[in-house]
This record gives sequence, C-alpha cells and structure tokens, in this order.
Amino acid sequence: MAKQGIVYLVGAGPGDPGLITVKGLECIRRAEVLVYDRLASKRLLSYAPKGCEMIYVGKLPDRHTLRQEEINQLLVDKGLEGKVVTRLKGGDPFVYGRGGEEGELLFENNVPFEVVPGITSAISVPAYAGIPVTHRDFTSSFAVITGHEDPNKDESSIAWDKISTGIGTLVFLMGVGNLPFIVQKLVENGRDATTPVALIRWGTRPEQKVLTGTLQDIVKKVQDANFQSPAIIIVGEVVKLRDTLSWFEKKPFFGKRVVVTRSREQASDLSRRIEDLGGEAWEFPAIEITEPEDYTAMDEAIAKIDSYHWLIFTSVNGVDSFFKRLRHHNRDIRDLKGAKLCAIGPKTKERLEEMCLHVEYVPSEYRAEAVLEGLKGKLQSGQRVLMPRADIARKILPETLTQMGAQVDDVVAYRTVRGSGEASILREMLDEKMIHYVTFTSSSTVKNFVEMLGADNIHELLKGVKLVSIGPVTSQSARDLGLTIDIEAPSYTIDGLVEALASK
Repeated sequence: MAKQGIVYLVGAGPGDPGLITVKGLECIRRAEVLVYDRLASKRLLSYAPKGCEMIYVGKLPDRHTLRQEEINQLLVDKGLEGKVVTRLKGGDPFVYGRGGEEGELLFENNVPFEVVPGITSAISVPAYAGIPVTHRDFTSSFAVITGHEDPNKDESSIAWDKISTGIGTLVFLMGVGNLPFIVQKLVENGRDATTPVALIRWGTRPEQKVLTGTLQDIVKKVQDANFQSPAIIIVGEVVKLRDTLSWFEKKPFFGKRVVVTRSREQASDLSRRIEDLGGEAWEFPAIEITEPEDYTAMDEAIAKIDSYHWLIFTSVNGVDSFFKRLRHHNRDIRDLKGAKLCAIGPKTKERLEEMCLHVEYVPSEYRAEAVLEGLKGKLQSGQRVLMPRADIARKILPETLTQMGAQVDDVVAYRTVRGSGEASILREMLDEKMIHYVTFTSSSTVKNFVEMLGADNIHELLKGVKLVSIGPVTSQSARDLGLTIDIEAPSYTIDGLVEALASK
C-alpha cells in the first residue's frame, strides 16, 4: 500500500523564531519537504530533519519565485507523492496568507491537510513596538485590513466610509507602497488628520525599525527616511502608548544576531541568555557529542575505580559520560569513596554537586595550566588519577601530572565530532550581513566552524562580524586558523561570555 502524504499549512509567526507554536515546530521537525516563504525565519529551517527537501517560494512586491497557483500545485504534487509536507508561512496561514486557496486545491485533489495557526503580525508586531491594538482608555475595537488593494480599482472592496471612523485601531498589512492612497482615503472619509500613525518594519526581528507620525505627515516621513517594505501600518490613538510601553528596543542587545556554535544539546543555555538580553541567537552546532568508538579504556578504569586517589573532570560532558558508563556497569557513586574530585569550571562542579558529590578543588582559572598550579601540594607523587575526557582534549594536563609523579589514566569518555549546522543558510546570512557576532566556546567549535563554512572568501563573509571567544586557548586556535578574535571572555565560562557580549 502506497504511503499517504499530508500537508501541514503552518503559520511561522511574525519573524521572531521564538514565536513559532509548539505544534508548528513539531511539523517542521517531521517534514520531508519544507516549502517556505520570505517572511518565515531562516532559523526555523535548521529544525528540519537531515535530508529534508527545502523549497523556497518567497515573494517580493516586484517579483515572485513562484506564482501562487504554482505553489498550490506544488503542495498537491508533493502530497500525492506520499510526502510529509510542511508549508511554512509568515504570520498565520489564514490572515492574508492565502492558506485558504492552498487548502481548497488540496481538498479538490484528496490530499489530507491540517492547518496550524500562527501568531499574526497584526497583533504581535505592534506589541513588540510597544503598541497594544486595544486599550480601555483609547479603543475597544480594531480591524486588520489588506494594504495591497490596487488604488486604481473601479470599486474598492474596503468600506472606507465605515472603517475610517467606526473602528478605533486600524492595522494595514503590507501597505507601504499604498501609504499615500491609504492616508488619502482615511482622511477623505472622516479620520482626523492628527491621528497618530506608526510603521513597523521587520517587526519582532533584530532589524525592527519603527517610524511614527500622524496622517498629515507620515507620507513625507516615510519618503524622507526611505522606509521600505515589509512593514505594517497602525493607525489610531494607541500609537501614543509606544513611549510608555516600548520594551523590545530597550533591551541591551536589541538589534544583534549572534551565532552559537555549541552542540545542539548545550546551546540552549547560551541562546536563552542572549535572547534575555534582547538579541537573537542563531544556533549553528559546529560540534556534536557522541560515544567513544571503543569503551575498553573506560571500562578498565571503572573496574578498578576504588584504586584512584583523584578524579579530574574537565567538562559537564565528561561528568555525564562517565556516570552514564558507571551506571551501565551497575555501579554508583558509593564506589567513588576515598577519591577526591577536581572540577574545571563552575558548571562542572555544579553537575557533580547535583549528585551529592563533594568537589575538593576548583581552580580559580579554568585552564589546564591553572589546574596544575592549584594541585601542587594537594596531589602527592605516586597517587593514581583518572581523567574521563574528550578524545581531542589537550595533553598538557595529563602529561604534566605525570611529570609531577602521578599515575594518570587519561581515558576517552566521549568524542567531539563535526556538528550538524546548516552551512548553506549561514553562508547566505553572512553574505547578506545579517550576522553581528559569532561565539566560540572551544577550539573544536572554531576548527569545525571554519571547515563547515567551507568558504574561500571566509574573511569577506566575516567582515563586520565580531568574533567572540570563551578564553585564551580558544582564541589562539582561532588565530592559528587566520581569524581575529574581537572579544574574549574575562572568565572562561558561559557567564563570562555573556558578560563580554553585554558590555559591547
């Protein structure tokens, strides 16, 4: 029996990728074909599964990649092939998204479909600009109106005589080109020329721009500022609240898009911190954490775990990987009695303490050299040391500990391999100068970032982009590859990295 396809008509929201719905994100993650338009955040594309067919059908005011009829047929064709198709549309599919037309043709061709509503820009974009569409002191009504209607039509489908004075807040979608006509019709039909107006371009994104005025001067202001689409127009007294309620643009990192190169599992903490500051985090996993190819050395160490005097953990990954293998052998923390623990970095210490383990020593500086200095006098010659680490970890720590007289077992607890970041999308964004910062949290993130980008013109692509490093070892790795680090964290932690970003 042939596999039956399905098409999901998904609203991607207004632009901020965090405003996608839970169900919408799930549809992206299960897609075999992703059909997306210009207003859908490119960051959302990174959640599509590997091998997903990506089809861009974006439209500009002056040109279309595909006509709407061709998009409709494309969805039918892919659905009839038995594919899971996610049609990702800016805003909401049924608010000037032409989702109704797409659904009609799917129905006519017996292709199953579902509609996943999105957060419409008509409400969310004004909210990000500090403009509520309703407010008890100003208005209890609002209308969403197309801004695309041809001014030369013999008969308008918009009841200008009714909306001009009968509704408090008017939201025109995609009407920058028609602004003079919109203003003229509103004033002709009784709207006071002193009524406040706001235009919001690329609302909810780092590129958000807001221009305010009144019906009598907004056209000239738009012309003088060369204010371009895509933008929405809000007409009404609620625009006055912007001075009080504007919040997005006041955040310290507003307007900045930051690439996070950590593994996908670990990126969320840094991404959240960036977005709390008002920036947009673009996750480009340059590394992934996987199991060792051979567990022999780790298993031998666990078999004689009670012989070690010290366990040195250099990362949270090392902690997690070690205890996962410990549990695999039906052993637990009671088998660590007598061993002292050293943790490099507060997060590593925190993870050990979550297991009710006491950490004997945390160096003040989170580098191998500082660990060695701090262990002098604590670690005695002849003592046995276990270090569960990455396969590519620097050798200076075990080598120097050996020189100090310790018996060191440096075992591979996990491997760091090249990540799954979508290089083609990132290259396009760098080329369009949409990226402002790239963060590196380890030497391997730098190395893999350069290799994955695979661009002969990498220095041109990174022109104007500030490169941010978590510490001197990572910075040196970047310099070895010909990159210039602009910002280095004062303390070699994620907190330090965020602090460095926030201060710039």
